Amino acid sequence: MSIIELLHKGGPVVWVLAAYSSIGLAIVIERYFLLLRQRRLPETVNRQLNHLLDQPDAWQQISPLKGPEAQVIRAIVEADRQGVKDLQNVAFRVCAQERQRLDFGLPTLGILGSTAPLLGLLGTITGMIKAFMVIEEAGGKVDAQALAGGIWEAMVTTGVGLAVAIPLVILLHFLEGSVDRRGQSMQRCAALLLERRSNGAVRETVGEEHPQWETVTDGL
Repeated sequence: MSIIELLHKGGPVVWVLAAYSSIGLAIVIERYFLLLRQRRLPETVNRQLNHLLDQPDAWQQISPLKGPEAQVIRAIVEADRQGVKDLQNVAFRVCAQERQRLDFGLPTLGILGSTAPLLGLLGTITGMIKAFMVIEEAGGKVDAQALAGGIWEAMVTTGVGLAVAIPLVILLHFLEGSVDRRGQSMQRCAALLLERRSNGAVRETVGEEHPQWETVTDGL
């Protein structure tokens, strides 16, 4: 059976799930390549982070670098050059901005992964309703061929819903893990940069208010 025949037999719910799959795949590919393009700090810069603010050529060293960690360090160095006292707040703000940029699209992916099985269940219910309507109209004398259409729809939508949801949830978990690691790397760089300038630790930048889909990904 071809995919078109499967979509036709599954009814409108399967078409919606196909759109779910396309949107989710587009988000995963875009986020994956975005994360691949995020360069990490060179080891030479990493080793001297705790002394970087004391060096007169700090801006020249950091200005050509790319990536979220470099953005955080660049913002702190620029704020220090301008005489800003609360460098921790600068680090917190820029880390939050970079984390938000890396997280873009993941909540949508989480919604798709969590609602795909529910759509499959909806298709199962509508398919069973059609099957029982056929039984009612036949007055108990059921034609198996006439009944098969509703059962087909019920089974296909359940299978497609799970087939869409499982990969999306796994890929979401993978992407969230990658973003979390970059968030921790940004915190580490900010802490190393400021540990000689402040009395306290840099605040956590992993936003508690940002929706994480842990209820979906538990156990994976």
